[in-house]
Amino acid sequence: MTVFKKLVWACAAVSLSACGGPEQSSPEESLGAREDALTTSSFGGCSFTISSAVIPGELPPRYAITLTRAASGTCPYAAGSVELGRSYNTPHIAVLGTGVGLATAYSTKGSPSGSANTQCRVNHIDVATLGKVRDDTIVVNFGAGNVNVCNLDKTDAGATLVVYGTKTGPLPGETGSGSNYVATYYNYFTSTTPPVYYAY
Repeated sequence: MTVFKKLVWACAAVSLSACGGPEQSSPEESLGAREDALTTSSFGGCSFTISSAVIPGELPPRYAITLTRAASGTCPYAAGSVELGRSYNTPHIAVLGTGVGLATAYSTKGSPSGSANTQCRVNHIDVATLGKVRDDTIVVNFGAGNVNVCNLDKTDAGATLVVYGTKTGPLPGETGSGSNYVATYYNYFTSTTPPVYYAY
């Protein structure tokens, strides 16, 4: 278990109020090492893949973020896909199946303007319809900064969803400070409880 992984579990357990950050290199190494693994996950016997691609013919270029469900002998649903969102910069994407539900996360820039911010969208996905059961946004205070990376993890047997990555400004009510964050959503799949933010 990496230093960062230990931090995520420990912070979630104590509401992030007494946690110290790991060495500076650990979050970047963890993000890079896990990025590929986070684009495919499974839940309810089904396999899901999140991807992004440039939309043909659009200028300035814009990316479409798509979630795809594969058909298989263990999946009770047919193959299908849904567009989750779009972004004017290259999105960071992630999908995670837990013991409780399926979640996706992606960074998105809604305007080609240089002053437009980048946010992270976090969704609870209905595996049957591929619709969004819950749609959350991680955004820097007053939009004065970017949330460029949003990866997914879980605690409490999957009941608690953890989003982590990098940012360039403070998040609402965050504990700590710094360019790295951990957002802990307790009972994410069964409530609308807002996240607890920890920065380091």
